[in-house]
Amino acid sequence: MLDPRNCERLEDPEFRLGQAAVATRGLTKIFPGVVANDSIDFEVLRGEIHALLGENGSGKTTLCKSLTGLYQIDAGQIYVDGQRKSFSNPADAFAAGIFMVHQHFSLVDTLTVAENVVLGWSANPHWRYNAKEVEARVEAAARRFSIDLDPRAQVSSLTIGQKQKVELLKALYRGAKTLILDEPTTVLAPQEADTLFQTLRHMADDGNSVIFISHKLNEVAEICDHVTVLRMGKMVGSRDLRSADIDAKALAQLMVGRDITLQRKTTPPPDPNVDPILVVRNISVRSDAGVYLLKNVNLEVRPGEILGVAGVAGNGQLALAETIAGLRTVESGDITIGGKPMELGNTRAAIKMGVAYIPEDRLGTGLAPGLRVSHNVVLKSYRNKTHSFGPFTRRRVAQVQSENILTNYKVKGSASSLIRQLSGGNAQKILLGRELSSDPTLLIVATPTRGLDVSSMEHVRELITAAAANGLPVVLLSEDLGELMDLADRIAVICGGEIQGVVDPTAASIDEIGLLMMGQRGGE
Repeated sequence: MLDPRNCERLEDPEFRLGQAAVATRGLTKIFPGVVANDSIDFEVLRGEIHALLGENGSGKTTLCKSLTGLYQIDAGQIYVDGQRKSFSNPADAFAAGIFMVHQHFSLVDTLTVAENVVLGWSANPHWRYNAKEVEARVEAAARRFSIDLDPRAQVSSLTIGQKQKVELLKALYRGAKTLILDEPTTVLAPQEADTLFQTLRHMADDGNSVIFISHKLNEVAEICDHVTVLRMGKMVGSRDLRSADIDAKALAQLMVGRDITLQRKTTPPPDPNVDPILVVRNISVRSDAGVYLLKNVNLEVRPGEILGVAGVAGNGQLALAETIAGLRTVESGDITIGGKPMELGNTRAAIKMGVAYIPEDRLGTGLAPGLRVSHNVVLKSYRNKTHSFGPFTRRRVAQVQSENILTNYKVKGSASSLIRQLSGGNAQKILLGRELSSDPTLLIVATPTRGLDVSSMEHVRELITAAAANGLPVVLLSEDLGELMDLADRIAVICGGEIQGVVDPTAASIDEIGLLMMGQRGGE
């Protein structure tokens, strides 16, 4: 039998429609002043893992929302198994077997795996709920797709990787034939990502199809059978990854139309005999519920050093960044910056000591999306007499500072632009520009390239390495181990709020770091 994944995309459109699990012809979606999708012909074959790539604003999200019924298209057609479909809402897409698993899970922690899988849905609306019967059905579905889950386990007790498996199982149990996965490995350890890839391949071998959206191009080259690239709302290319020698560099070039070189740190590590700028000693922090977020954490960072912090999401790295930035109340321990003790739990004190902070939530915490660029660049300095007189800000000073950041950091926008009108990459560059232009003593950066396209990622990494080359100590939190391996002088691995070890990225392997991220010291 002919394997459709090995079929070439023939010129006969009827043949392609017959082979495709999902296809579009001339799909167009227009928003006021913007053509988000411009006459897109797209197809995913049965049994195929198909990557959908593009820079931020290229139209990927719009296309996927059109395929899942969240948007109604303005022109063109959608086909499922060769049949033309019209989706007026997500329920129509579900009925056609198209499901999307988003980055942020939609699970109820207080319910079991089985209860989450069937919550709000039933194959038989007249069927009365029976816990044991549901658990048996969910367990059978998990075995069928080689998903290792206990249907009786409470979701709150699961790891991030296991929760993602619940989302996959939920879609497959409900009859998904085409899965759209949005950045599925962002919060996973390497070993968990490998397990996910095995599950996806098993799904594809079973005749299902996967649309895989990711900025991790090495993963795309590893797991996907085919790739389609969008640029400025148009489809610019489609490649068979199984029959062609295409690596991450080639994919990046296809996405942006030029060669991309992701910055690596080239300056040597600092002398270990040099006094550290940041010293964290025996810091312990509890959540509002009394659970330890950090427990006896000790770290040092020297001038010009990039200290990476690796960990699976939710294991304390965010609490560490917030504690150094003065956003968390500390139970015990102390922090010194430049040899001076910092007043803990006081953000203004941290700012006065020169702590620059790039939070992972750039729009919710780092910037005010409803304000203009010029207002955002003075958010931390408006009390300074050079920026204000009495209760009023000096508009001209803010304007000049904004224009300098726009120019120096290559931001597409104007001083009068609202932050929410900017792309993710441009908003991140505004945030970096504001913090780095404040002449900081220490830079804390949390997941700086999350959700950015390769072009924006390239520039953000250049800014961070340039800051370190100029002597600025940097604490870099990232869920991308490849990024940490490229940029960090040392990597501190955190699990359950405790530092599991500090490793040299030139000597340690990704597998070793991944085991530490999962709390397994020395291969325990």
